[in-house]
Amino acid sequence: MRHLFKSIGLAATLMASSAYADTTLKLVEVITSPSRTETLQALVNDYEAANDGVTVEIISLPWGQAFEKLATMVAGGDVPDVVEMPDSWLALYAGSDQLASLEEHIAGWDHGDTLTQKTLDMARQSGDAYMIPYGFYLRAMFYNKKLLAEAGVEGPPATMAEFMEASKMVSALPGKSGYCLRGGPGGTNGWIMMAAVMNGTNEFFTEDGKSRLNEPGSVEGIQFLLDMYQNGYAPRDSVNWGFNEIVAGFYSGTCAFLDQDPDALIAISERMPAEDFAVIPMPTGPSGKAFPTIGFAGWSVFKSTEHENDAWNLVAALSTPDANATWSKHVGVIPIHEGADQDPHFQTEQFKGWFDELNGAQYEPTIMPTYLEQWGYFGSTMVIETAQEALLGQRSAQDLADEWAGFLTKEHAKWKAAQ
Repeated sequence: MRHLFKSIGLAATLMASSAYADTTLKLVEVITSPSRTETLQALVNDYEAANDGVTVEIISLPWGQAFEKLATMVAGGDVPDVVEMPDSWLALYAGSDQLASLEEHIAGWDHGDTLTQKTLDMARQSGDAYMIPYGFYLRAMFYNKKLLAEAGVEGPPATMAEFMEASKMVSALPGKSGYCLRGGPGGTNGWIMMAAVMNGTNEFFTEDGKSRLNEPGSVEGIQFLLDMYQNGYAPRDSVNWGFNEIVAGFYSGTCAFLDQDPDALIAISERMPAEDFAVIPMPTGPSGKAFPTIGFAGWSVFKSTEHENDAWNLVAALSTPDANATWSKHVGVIPIHEGADQDPHFQTEQFKGWFDELNGAQYEPTIMPTYLEQWGYFGSTMVIETAQEALLGQRSAQDLADEWAGFLTKEHAKWKAAQ
């Protein structure tokens, strides 16, 4: 009996030691859908298979509530080891010293040297690299080849002037329009891009903190979109269009041009033959430059983790060239490693525009000033409502520009004072 108890005790000790040695990492994803989670789970399965003793628990937060739910988790001490970090949250968590710097990990990583410079630049938006982006949502221009040919447009536009002229020619076709204008939810990016491209800069503020949105070039850019709509080069109901409507407007052949991120390609590719459309860089303005808006998300490690090396290994596994290519293809983002454009999946006319923008000096990605406290109200409400009034002829471009610039100048001053 004594030997039996001794054996049981030894077994229990071994089991306890084994349990103690196991590690469970908590990974929170915040931009969720069933297909995204399925892809992420497959990549995590590969990581677990290669790392004995490490298990990953994936927690999926619905995007509409993710900001508040993650904040509640962190405030309550239920802090994940790894989190999917949208660009607009990075300053908040990095600025409050809650994220681990990944600089040393990247320096010692086998694949650190193939991260593109833009990937590293975005990772270091808050100083050190507090995240590894997993891809970019970069705005570029879809165009319908058949509509352009039918309208007699010789080729896709390279400049803003050509863009307007091509839109005019397509709109002369019965029942067709040149541009899928996003006048409703999510339309702020379009107004900001047009203001920047005609003003020749994507700087939001002067050195003394004054918004540049009511400088003459910016007003010209706002007027460009008003002209596009008021001259009949965009569908009349596009004053209320959001994402689904503009994408449907393009793949249905209602309009010939659509500026969008790569995630729109998923729906369009399912409904249009590949030979009927392509994607080009955003047209350049008088300065010879264009300023497409860019968004990104990635993987961050919370500083409070007790397993930083394991957490980093998980981030690294999700970010290898192969894993990142798999992820990019499934979620519709531009991948982060040099040479990714050589993947046959990306060597198509449908991806060329985005890679040309990433590799071309004349294209400067524009990052929104999401660090401003009221940016959410500005972009989601103020711009949309006032721009719709202007599209309907109730306000002028100068009037819009002055109101927007005044608001942002005050917000910038508040932010500056809090630094």
